Amino acid sequence: MEPIKLMIVEDNADLRRMIGDYFASQEDMEVVATASNGAEAWNMLAETEADVMLLDMIMPQMDGFELLSRMRQKKPGEKPEVIALTALCREDFVRRAIDLGVRYYMVKPFDFELLHQRIVETAGARHLPAPGGVPVTAGRPKPIDERIATMFLSIGIPAHIKGYQFLREAVKMVMDSPDMINRITKELYPGIAHRFNTTSSKVERAIRHAIEVAWGRGRIEEINREFGSNVCTLDNKPTNGEFIALVADKLNLERTA
Repeated sequence: MEPIKLMIVEDNADLRRMIGDYFASQEDMEVVATASNGAEAWNMLAETEADVMLLDMIMPQMDGFELLSRMRQKKPGEKPEVIALTALCREDFVRRAIDLGVRYYMVKPFDFELLHQRIVETAGARHLPAPGGVPVTAGRPKPIDERIATMFLSIGIPAHIKGYQFLREAVKMVMDSPDMINRITKELYPGIAHRFNTTSSKVERAIRHAIEVAWGRGRIEEINREFGSNVCTLDNKPTNGEFIALVADKLNLERTA
């Protein structure tokens, strides 16, 4: 299997070197280029073939937002998928980055093993199988992780809180096995806890916190718009199971439409 080709765009020289050294030591990764700002990266794109770009958003000369804007000029197969690495977790920055095509938005400091996992997921979504076995560039429908990220962002669940990861995993598990929602404490929470090396009670609390954060921001109109009906009010927060089932049903309907 060919290694995943990485481009690292980071203005902090020490962090850039650390990221490069870590992934150069991974058998499934190949660091093909590094750059200290967006201008360098833009020039490299013409002659560098990369699967995934790790992109710092705040840099001198040309920041990550400007680079993403320029990359939109290129066809999907001519540019890498992008994972944003940044200390900025303001919601407007996250929304803007996702609107410009970022697959994942990871807040510094990040866990290298989790970043490794995100790179593998992102590279896997880059090419989807078409009839006859011919790969096509991922476009429509959107990979499910990207759709979940967009939905969570729009209703006010920030990517940097722990419950975001657990909630995303729960939604995907229920999408694949809808009856699992009826075994939420016996199978769903323990399954997520096992994957993330934590406890079921911490998973349950973190998911509850994520839902409460969304409701605390008062985006009820956005939540109801996302789900297509007046399913929620400020005074009527859904249970963990109700919210997971609501999101999973919505995404399954989109997938089969």
